[in-house]
Amino acid sequence: MSTRKPIGVFDSGYGGLTVLKEIVTVLPQYDYVYLGDNARAPYGSRSFETVYEYTLECIQQLFAMGCELVILACNTASAKALRTIQQKDLPAISSTKRVLGVIRPTTEIVGKYSKTGHVGVLGTTGTVISNSYPIEIAKFYPELVVHQEACPMWVPIIENNEIDTKGADFFIKKHIQNLLDQDERIDTIILGCTHYPLLMEKIKKHVSENSVILSQGKIVASSLKEYLQRHPALEKECSKGGHVEFYTTDDANNFDKAASLFYEKKVQSKHLKL
Repeated sequence: MSTRKPIGVFDSGYGGLTVLKEIVTVLPQYDYVYLGDNARAPYGSRSFETVYEYTLECIQQLFAMGCELVILACNTASAKALRTIQQKDLPAISSTKRVLGVIRPTTEIVGKYSKTGHVGVLGTTGTVISNSYPIEIAKFYPELVVHQEACPMWVPIIENNEIDTKGADFFIKKHIQNLLDQDERIDTIILGCTHYPLLMEKIKKHVSENSVILSQGKIVASSLKEYLQRHPALEKECSKGGHVEFYTTDDANNFDKAASLFYEKKVQSKHLKL
């Protein structure tokens, strides 16, 4: 591990695997390390301070494992911790290492999809309370009208393998309807949680066929490719062996069983004690 400099991908649990899957598809030549902090998940309902502390600890662990670049493939961590880590902690840790999130790449392009100028965001309670999406969207597309809906039941439904149940149908329909009731002109919806792509087919049933639903995996992968092209010195530091390692702060066997649902491939992880 010490001889490689993989790209680190971090999430509070499993959702970031939907992002890693797309990154590896677009950029298969690099080495990657995925760290899921499953022992302390979910992050969505935790305080800003707690999410910041947990996220920083995991980033430092990935740096210690050789990563020069870490992607926070977690909307809650990106919303509650990224800015502080970038501005306060990173300069003291290293002048060369970088930490990127998943919110900005999505907000940079959302305006290209909406024809009405009215956008919706579905996310965890923590992400919605942070107001990160409206703030970031306003930087790029100040003319857009943004509405949000917190979906606290969606992550538990997915992680407990309850997707194909009537209960899941009820909560998916409920929160989409709550969002659309805020503004009938919403024509573009951001899935502001990396778990939510697993609900894509069910989400589509409750929106207009002309609606655009933005899932973050491919967007982040494309953004990362462009970022590495713009930063050749950092890109050169990233090792290229096409190797992917998985770590979890919880039980590895349990992680592997659930992870395959998100990554769509067999996963063999190792337990990591923080």
